[in-house]
Amino acid sequence: MNPPTAPSQVAETIPARLFARAAATPSAPAYFVRTPDGWHATDWAKYGEQVEQAARALLNEGIEPGQVVCILGFNRPEWVILHVAAMSIGAVPTGIYPTSSTEEIAYLLGHTEAPLVLLESEQHLERIQAADEGGSSHLRSIVSMRGGPNSGDPRLRSFDEFLSGAESIDSNRVAEQLARLDPSHLATLIYTSGTTGPPKGVKLSHRNLAWTAEAMQRTLEAVPADRMVSYLPLSHIAEQMFTIHSPATVGYAVYFAESIGSVARDIREVRPTLLFGVPRIWEKFHTGIFDKLAQASGAKRKLIEWAQGVARREAEANQAGRPVGLATRMQRPLAERLVFSKLRAALGLEEARIHISGAAPLASNLIEDLASVGIPVLEVYGQSEASGPTSFNFPGDYLLGSVGKPIEGVEVKIADDGEILARGPNVFGGYYLAPEATAETLRDGWLLSGDLGRLDERGFLHITGRKKDILITAGGKNIAPQNIEFALQESPWIESAVLIGDRRKYLSVLLTTDPAALESFASQRNLEPVAAREHPDFQAEIQAAIDGVNSRYAKVEQIKRFHLLASPFSVEAGELTPTMKIKRQAVERLHAGAIESMYA
Repeated sequence: MNPPTAPSQVAETIPARLFARAAATPSAPAYFVRTPDGWHATDWAKYGEQVEQAARALLNEGIEPGQVVCILGFNRPEWVILHVAAMSIGAVPTGIYPTSSTEEIAYLLGHTEAPLVLLESEQHLERIQAADEGGSSHLRSIVSMRGGPNSGDPRLRSFDEFLSGAESIDSNRVAEQLARLDPSHLATLIYTSGTTGPPKGVKLSHRNLAWTAEAMQRTLEAVPADRMVSYLPLSHIAEQMFTIHSPATVGYAVYFAESIGSVARDIREVRPTLLFGVPRIWEKFHTGIFDKLAQASGAKRKLIEWAQGVARREAEANQAGRPVGLATRMQRPLAERLVFSKLRAALGLEEARIHISGAAPLASNLIEDLASVGIPVLEVYGQSEASGPTSFNFPGDYLLGSVGKPIEGVEVKIADDGEILARGPNVFGGYYLAPEATAETLRDGWLLSGDLGRLDERGFLHITGRKKDILITAGGKNIAPQNIEFALQESPWIESAVLIGDRRKYLSVLLTTDPAALESFASQRNLEPVAAREHPDFQAEIQAAIDGVNSRYAKVEQIKRFHLLASPFSVEAGELTPTMKIKRQAVERLHAGAIESMYA
C-alpha cells in the first residue's frame, strides 16, 4: 500500500513530512532494530507504509480527531509508528513514562479519557488493568507491542491483530484525514513530571513540532547521514524531537536501543554522530574515562596530561571568544590522533560530532574534565512548554557552563524578579483542561519558565535557580538552592544534594553518596558500605566538600549541618520524577525525621 502524499497545505505537520520523506528517499534507512544477528534496517518507504496501516487501524477502532491515545513502554518502532499514525488522522498521542505508578497511570487515563492504550510488557498491562479496575475509564482497546500477553482481558490484542483491522478501511481515508490537518491544531500532549502536584498536559500543535524540528536541523546542521541511538523516555519532548520529529524533517536514521541496560553496548556498536544524554549518562562516561586514565603511568601518563593541556587551552580560548593560539592549533591534531580518538573509540563516540546534555545542569568540573579529553558536552535549556529547546550551545559558538544562546526565532528576556521568559513559534498553546494553570504560565505570548537566570554580555543564558524552589530563611534571606546543590555535587563523594532551610534559622542539606566512591572507600578500609558511610574519615570528606562550597558564599548562605541518607534518591521511592528531577516536597516529607534531627 502506497502511503499518502503530503499536500502543500499540511507541510507544517510531522506526518506530512514523514510521508514526503518516504516518497523522496524510499530506500534510505529510517530506523534500525537490534536482533541476535545484528542491526536490521527498515527503510523510509516501509516506515511510511507502517504508519499508514496503523492510521487505518486506528480509524477501524473508531478513533476520532481530538481523541487521545496513550502509549506506555520503552523505545520501540511500534511506539513511534502509533504516535505518528495518531497525528496523521488528527488524534492526539501522549506517552506514559514506563516507570509510572498505577496511581499516575489512573490519573492520565482519567484526565485524557483515552479509548486506546499501546503498551509493551506484562508489567505495564498489570498496571493498566489495576489503574482501570472496575472499568470506570473510557478505555476500550489495549494493544501490546510485543506479541499477545497471556490475559483474559477482552480488550487486549497483539499489535499484528490491531493492524489487521486496517483491511476494512479504505486507504484514501488516511489521505483525507491528513489533508484536513490544521498546523494550529493540537498534535500531541506531553505530560510534565509533576514535581509539586499532578502532571499537567502540555498542548503542542503541529506547527510547534514542525517549526522546532526545523530549528533543530539548522542548529545542529543535521544531515541525512547522521545517526542516533534512541533510549531516553519517549514520553519526554526532547527524545520525541530527536527520535520522531527531526528524523522526519532531516531524514537521518534512528537506532532503537535494545533496553536501558544495553545502551552503552548499543552506542559502541552504532557509533552515533548525534548523542543526546541527561547528566547521569555523561557522569557514567566521565567515570569510565577517568577511572581508566587514573591507571596510566610513566610515559603514557605524561602523554595524556600533555593532550589534556592542549584541549584545555583550546577550550579556554573558545570560552573567552578569542582565537586559539598557533601552537595549540598545531598540537591539537596530534593530541586527537594519539589520545582522544582512542578514548572516544572505546566508548563508541569516535564519530560523534555533537554531544548534547539536557534536562538538568551538569556539574562544572565534569564539563571541564570531558572537554579536557576532547568531548565538549554542549548544554541546552528548554522545557515541554517550549517544544523542547529554548537555548542551545551551538557547535562553534558555545560557552561551557552556560545553556547557550536562544535558538533563532525565539526571544528570551529576564523579568525583574530574575525569571526567564521566552516567546516564539515553539511556545505551547496551554495546558490541557487547565485554563487557570495556563493563565499563570502564558502572559501576552510570553512563557513564564519558572526558572531563574541571567543573560551575559555575549548573549549566553545562565540558569541560576528555580523560582518555586527559593528558600526564605527565618531571617528573611532569599536563597536559590540550585547553585549550592550543584556545587556540592561536584564532589566525587556526593551524588545528590537537597538544601533545607525554608523558615529555618540556618541551612542544612540532605545528601546521597556516590555508590562507586563509597564502594571504593569501603574496599580500601575493608568495610561494609553501611559502615563506611558512617566512618569518621568518610564523614570528614563530606564535611570538607561542604566547607569548600561554604567558602564561596556569604555566611547566611552557608550550610551548618548535613545528613547522609542510606540510599540514593529514586523514582520508585517517589523522590524523583521520571526525568530524574528531584521532588523537593516529597523528599522533605519522606525524610522529615532526618531533617528535624539537623535542627534538634
